[in-house]
Amino acid sequence: MAATSDPARRRRARRGSLERPVNARLYRSSFLVVLLPLLVLAFSVVRPGSLPGPLLPPNFDGAAATRLAADFAGSFPDRSPSGASSVRAARWFRDQMAPYGLPVTTDTWRERVAGLGEVTLRNEWATAAGQSAAAILVMAHRDNTGTGPGANDNASGTAALVELARNYARSTGAGVRSANSIVFLSTDGGAFGGLGALRFAERAPFPILAIVNLDAIAGDAPPRVVITGDTPRSPAATYLQTVVRRVVEQTSTPVRRPGILSQLIDLGFPLTLYEQGPFVARRLPAVTITTGGERPPPAFTDRASRLSTLRLTQVGRAAQQLIGSLDQGLGLTQGTTSYVWSGTRIVRGWAIELVLAALLAPFLVAIVDLFAHCRRRRITLLPALRSLRTRIAFWIFVGLAFYVFGLLGLWPSGAARPPNPASATAGDWPALALLALAVVSVLAWLVARQRLVPRRAVGADERLAGETAALLALGIVSLLVLATNPFALLFVLPTVHAWLWLPQVRTAPAPARFLVLLVGLAGPLLLLLSFAVRLGLGFDAPWYLLELAAIGYIPAATVAIGLGGVACAAQLASVAAGRYAPYPQRGERPARGPLRELVRVVVLRSRERRRVARRPRSSRSGGT
Repeated sequence: MAATSDPARRRRARRGSLERPVNARLYRSSFLVVLLPLLVLAFSVVRPGSLPGPLLPPNFDGAAATRLAADFAGSFPDRSPSGASSVRAARWFRDQMAPYGLPVTTDTWRERVAGLGEVTLRNEWATAAGQSAAAILVMAHRDNTGTGPGANDNASGTAALVELARNYARSTGAGVRSANSIVFLSTDGGAFGGLGALRFAERAPFPILAIVNLDAIAGDAPPRVVITGDTPRSPAATYLQTVVRRVVEQTSTPVRRPGILSQLIDLGFPLTLYEQGPFVARRLPAVTITTGGERPPPAFTDRASRLSTLRLTQVGRAAQQLIGSLDQGLGLTQGTTSYVWSGTRIVRGWAIELVLAALLAPFLVAIVDLFAHCRRRRITLLPALRSLRTRIAFWIFVGLAFYVFGLLGLWPSGAARPPNPASATAGDWPALALLALAVVSVLAWLVARQRLVPRRAVGADERLAGETAALLALGIVSLLVLATNPFALLFVLPTVHAWLWLPQVRTAPAPARFLVLLVGLAGPLLLLLSFAVRLGLGFDAPWYLLELAAIGYIPAATVAIGLGGVACAAQLASVAAGRYAPYPQRGERPARGPLRELVRVVVLRSRERRRVARRPRSSRSGGT
């Protein structure tokens, strides 16, 4: 009977009240702006063509290549840059090229590699001169991690490189010259983030027209084509379709590719462990053909006895036919773009960006209306913005401390390249340094929280102000993401659209508020899950992301944007948990502690000295 005696308790709050401040009708109607981008997206689906195959059949000798791979892996099982066999492995490549009469060039440099320190790396390349100085680049990394013989990764690619060079040297010796030069590049540091590929992409001594990378091509799995770059770019669609067509012709099996969601993740957070990445980032069309997965095969299984001669023959012949196709019609495959591909069709990247940007519009419209709602109700946002400013300052301090620890040598350091997930630095971080960072962060929080803990009852209008300020800042973060990489909105859109409704559920039971907060974390969790599953990192995925930030692969500007989003999330979470307080007025502030009092005295004295220094000399001396 008590439940029916108080109907006001069961009555739903009216629209526009403090309990329902978000204009749901305006939010829903704003989704109409997505219809036009979706229509454009539908018409942007195209089926690119491919280059025709060469007239002559391939003569790639897979059995000879398998023997070469077994000999190479058995003779130099440790080809890591710091290993004793690294120099001898490079000499082996030159010795293999010597009978063919192709000139071999060596590039030697010093590089700092995470987990190895400063090492010497060597790129070796042989050139079959063509009618043009511009080159089609065929490449394979020569090194391995040193934890296994690396028969498939990547003695198979190196052996295929030698066999392909033999065929082109034979043609050159017969007086038949290709339209373009064919360069066979054996890189170093490929197992440690594609360091050799990056070096060559930055310092290539001749124009590069297209790149074919062969990596772990003698496994039992069907071939896979990898196109991800270090930036949200992809090789020309015609080039991709030509690669797929040549591989399918030789294997009679569909080419493996990432799913559509995985491709969108790769565009939103570009990262690849294969060596086409640095070239694609520099707008050079490059692909990798491999039988491996997202990460190299395990070292303990990568032995010569497991090499597939059939697969090596198929991929080697596909590469030979691909080179012939490129040499005949290379003009149609130049440049890079962005897209998502499925089978024989692609969806243009600019159309996907347009849809993602349009999906942000309803959130922006809703938070502007929420801001106007606060203005109409004369709810001041200044104390809430100051609280948010304190949270942002705290997280920026934590970020700066993280980078300072890196400058002090406490984090793994090296070239700004994705580390091999199989290396120790990918998941094993120094515990003492992490503990020290945690202590510094806790001390900074103890200082910041003096302005953030509630010291009186906080009204509903003040809590709404706190949410509105955080959502407005979250809108700015979203626009910054849109400006830097529109594809990264994939990780932001679930957050903004879920957390927009936190003001509506502020008076709901705690589980409902927690559920809305959790749904808003779907975007970041999607990225973490991708690293954990696709790269096989498991619970080491957060540490891997931290290492990418420490070595500079993730730009500092991106880290700063992310920290701003974390500060917004912290303020929204504090309101949902009932722990929010607006920035205190002067009379509400606690007494200064000894540290803050010392800082105040130092600042005031320095101001006084500057004021005295600016005073005219006559007034300082007491003259008239």
